[in-house]
Amino acid sequence: MKKVFLTLKLLFTALLFAQNTNPNQRLNFNATFLEKDPIIDGNIINEMLWNKVPVISNLEQIKPNYGAPVSEKTAIRIAYTTKTLYVAVICYDQSPETIVVSDSRRDADLNDDDSFLFILDTYNDQQNGFLFGTNADGMEYDAQIDREGEGNFSANRQQGGVVGGTNINWDASWEVKTETGDYGWSAEFAIPLRSIRFNSGTDKTWGINFQRNISKRSETAYWANLPLGFDIKRVSLAGKMNGLNLKSPKNLKVIPYVLTQGVNDKTSLKNNNSSAAIGGDIKYSLTPGLTLDVTYNTDFAQVEVDEQQVNLDRFNLFFPEKRPFFLENAGQFSVGSAGEVDLFFSRRIGIGSDGSLVPIIGGSRVSGKVGQTNVGLLSMFTDEIENTDIVKNNYSVARVNHDFATSRSSIGGVFVNRSGINLPDDYNRVYAVDGKLGLGKKAQLSGFVSKSTTPGITSGDHAFKFLGVYNWNGWNLRGGYTEVGEGFNPEVGFLLRESFRKPEFLIFKQWRPKNTGKLLEVRPHVSYRGYWDFNNNLVTSFLHVDNHWVWESGFEIHTGINFTKEGVLTPFSISNVEIPVGEYDHSEFQLVLMTNANKQLYFQTRTVIGGYFGGNRFSSNNKVNFRIGDRFNTSGTLNYNRLNLQNGTVNAIISGARFAYSFTPRMFLQSLIQYNNVSKIASVNARFGWLQNANTGLFIVFNIIQDNDYTDLLNNQSVTLKYSYQFDVLKK
Repeated sequence: MKKVFLTLKLLFTALLFAQNTNPNQRLNFNATFLEKDPIIDGNIINEMLWNKVPVISNLEQIKPNYGAPVSEKTAIRIAYTTKTLYVAVICYDQSPETIVVSDSRRDADLNDDDSFLFILDTYNDQQNGFLFGTNADGMEYDAQIDREGEGNFSANRQQGGVVGGTNINWDASWEVKTETGDYGWSAEFAIPLRSIRFNSGTDKTWGINFQRNISKRSETAYWANLPLGFDIKRVSLAGKMNGLNLKSPKNLKVIPYVLTQGVNDKTSLKNNNSSAAIGGDIKYSLTPGLTLDVTYNTDFAQVEVDEQQVNLDRFNLFFPEKRPFFLENAGQFSVGSAGEVDLFFSRRIGIGSDGSLVPIIGGSRVSGKVGQTNVGLLSMFTDEIENTDIVKNNYSVARVNHDFATSRSSIGGVFVNRSGINLPDDYNRVYAVDGKLGLGKKAQLSGFVSKSTTPGITSGDHAFKFLGVYNWNGWNLRGGYTEVGEGFNPEVGFLLRESFRKPEFLIFKQWRPKNTGKLLEVRPHVSYRGYWDFNNNLVTSFLHVDNHWVWESGFEIHTGINFTKEGVLTPFSISNVEIPVGEYDHSEFQLVLMTNANKQLYFQTRTVIGGYFGGNRFSSNNKVNFRIGDRFNTSGTLNYNRLNLQNGTVNAIISGARFAYSFTPRMFLQSLIQYNNVSKIASVNARFGWLQNANTGLFIVFNIIQDNDYTDLLNNQSVTLKYSYQFDVLKK
C-alpha cells in the first residue's frame, strides 16, 4: 500500500511541473459572410459562389507519417449567412476507384472510410464542441463533445470506452450532399445555426479543426496539428475561426408521435393484446445557448435492445443509456467517475432494477449555456405499476458548471433527487461539487466530493475522487484516489461496486520508432488499481503490464500479463457455482489481435488465460465484421468463458449476429440476434427505419424473446409501428 501511494505522489509531482507556459500559436482564419445561400448539391467545383471563399488546404498527417503533408490534395472552404453555417470540401484522389465507403447508416464509424469531419467549439471554451462528418456516400455523422471527449478512461486499459464525453446519439437537423468524380469526391454541409448552441454578438471566435481520413493508406490528417495520442476532440488544440457576427436564431420544434403495438406473451394471462399511444416532445430555444425540452408519454420503442452480458464476478454490470431524450446533452449532467461512480445515471428513470420498463408520464429539461456557465435542469415523472412495489416517482437533477475560458478549468455542483409522490419518507438525494484545473495544455487535476441522504442511513454516506493527468507527445500519466463510503447510496446513479477505497495509476507511452520496417508504433504501458474495504481488507488488486504493436497495414497485437488478487469476505456464486471465502492470488496472460478495420473483412479477438478464484479461466472474446459494398454490413460475436473452479465448472457463452442494410443514408434495415447459454435466452431485435430529421420518421420494430423451453415456442413476441414528425415552427 505504501508503495502505491509513493508512486501516486511521484506522479502528482511530475504533473505539477508539467505546465505548458508557452503553448504554440494555433492556426486561425477570418470567417466569410455570404449574402446568398449556396446550392447544396455536392458540386463545389462548378459553384461560382464558393470561388469567393478562401481555401484551407494545409492538412498534416498524424498517421502513418506524423507531421508529413496529407498525401492527397484537400481544399476546404467555410462560410456563413445569418441563418446557416456552410462547409465545403473537395477531397482530391488520384485513384478515385479506390475510395472506400463501408457504411451509409447515420452515425456509423467514419474512421474506416474515406471521410471528412470537422469540430466546432462554438463557445471557444476549449472543452466542448459539436462534431460533424460524412463519407463519399453522404452519410450523416454528428456528435456532442464534452470535456474534449474524455468520459470513462479505464486505468487498466488504454482504449477505455467513453461514457458521456462523446455523445453520438445527439442528432441535429442539418444537411450534407456529396459528389464523386474523376477528381475524387466532394461534400457540402449546411448546418442551421438553430441546430447548435453559441453566444450571439459581433466579432465572435469559434474553435475549429478539420480531419480527413484516406482509407487505402490508413491515413489521418488534421488542419490544426495534434501531438501523438490526441484526436479531433481535443478542442483546446484546435485552430480559430474569427470575426463571426451572429444573431439569435428563433427555434421552436414540435415532435409528435403515434404508436401501435401488438404483443403475444406466452408468460402472461393475457396472451395477445394490442395497444396504441400518442405523445411527443417540444423543443424551444430560450436563448442561442439554452434549450427547453418538454416530453409527454415518453416512448423509446425504436431504440436497439441491450447487448446481453454474463456476470462472472460479484459486482454490478453496466448497461449504457441508449434512449435519445436522455442522451441529448448527457455530458452536462455527468458527474463522478463515469462507469464506476456515476452520481446521475438516467437508466434509473423508466427502467426497473430487473430491466423491465416503467411508464414515463413526462417531464422537462432546460440545458445549455449562459455565457461560460453550463446549466442543466431535469424533472421527470414515472407512473406506478399495479400489483408491484413500483410507485409514482419524481426524478430531479440540477447541474451548474462554469468553464473558465482558455484554461481547461471548471467548477460546478449537482443535486440529484428521487422522491415518491405523496410519500414524504420515500426519497433519496445526492449532493456534489466537482471541478478541474488545467495545468497548461499538458496536464490537469480533477475531482469531486459527494454526499447522499437516505432515510435510515446516518453515516458513511460520502464519496470522492481526485485524479491527476499528464498527456503530451505520446506520454499519458495518470494517478488518482477514489473513496466510496459504506453508506453512500446514489439511487439515481450507478455504483460498479459499493464501499471501497481505490488508488490507481497509469504510465503509458505511444512511440513511433524509426527504421523498423512496416511497424508503425508501439504502446508500452503499466497500470494498477486496488480496492480496499474500510477494515483495510484487500478486495481486488489488478496490475496490468502490456504493449501494443501496431503495423502500417492496420494489424495490431496487444501482449499483456495481469497480476490479480481477490479477497472474498462473503461467499458468492457464479452461475450457481459457489466461490468460498478466501484470498486468491493469480496471474494471467492476455493476447489481443486486430486486423485492418478498413478492409472488407475485419477480425478482432481477445484471449485471457490464467488463474481465477482458486481455479483457472480461459476467456475468448471474438468479433468479425464483413461488408459488401457500402450498403450491407454484418458482424458476429462469440464470447466464451470457461471457469474451472474449486466447486464446479462454468461454461458461459454469449453469441450475437448483427445485420444491416442501408437503402439510403436515411433508410435502413438492421437486426440483432443474441443467445445467452447461462440465462438460456435467445432474442431477436429487428428494426426498419426511414429517417427524416433528427431521428424522427417511420420505425417498425420486431422483437422475439425465447427461453430454453421449446414447448411454448415463443415466450414473447411483439411488433411495434411508430411514426414521429418534426414540425419546424419557426423555420422561416
